[in-house]
Amino acid sequence: MPATTFPLNVGIYIYQGAEVLDFSGPYEVFSTANRLAKPQHLFNVFLVSEQNQPVIARAGYSVNPHYSFADHPKIDVLIVVGGVHTAELKKPNVIGWITQTAANAKLVASVCTGAFLLAEAGLLANLRVTTHWEDIADLRRDYPDLTVIDSQRWVDEGKFVTSGGISAGIDMSLHLVARLFGLALAEKTARQMEYEWCKHA
Repeated sequence: MPATTFPLNVGIYIYQGAEVLDFSGPYEVFSTANRLAKPQHLFNVFLVSEQNQPVIARAGYSVNPHYSFADHPKIDVLIVVGGVHTAELKKPNVIGWITQTAANAKLVASVCTGAFLLAEAGLLANLRVTTHWEDIADLRRDYPDLTVIDSQRWVDEGKFVTSGGISAGIDMSLHLVARLFGLALAEKTARQMEYEWCKHA
C-alpha cells in the first residue's frame, strides 16, 4: 500500500438490524487508537447510514449516524458491518454506494455478514474471505467465486479484509491499526481496552 497520509477517514456503514458490536467494536478500536496515538488525530471515525435518520440496530439499540450517503466526507477505510443484512442485499442504492465508495477507499473491511454485502457488490471475487461461523455455508453457496475460510478470526487479502462474527471485528480492527500505524499502537489500544487481542488470524 502506498504511503499513508493522516488523518484517515474511517467510515462504518450501519443499517436497520445491524449487529451492535459489529460497529461499536471497530468504532471503539479506532477512536481509542486515535486518543492514544502520538501525534493524535490519526483517524476520524464515523457512522454512515443510507439516510440521515436514526438506525435501530439489533435488540432495539437506537443509533444516530453521523452522516448519510448524501453528505459524508471521503472515506479512506470503509467498514461494512453485519446483522440482519438480507434486506440490504436487495437495495441497488446500497450496493451501488458500497461499490463506488470501495473504489475510492484505501482499505475495505467487513465484520460478520457484512461480507455478503461486499460480495454482492462484486468486490470479493476470487478472494479468500470469512464471515460468522453460522453463515459460512450460505456464503459459499451464494457466492461460489469466493474461497470461504472457516475457523479464522479474519482474512487479510490486501485491500479487502473480512472478519468473523461480532467480537472478531475488534481483532480485525486492531490488525488494521497495526497495518496502518504499527503494532505498538495496536497493542497499546488493546491494553487500554482491556481486550485480549487475538493477533494471529
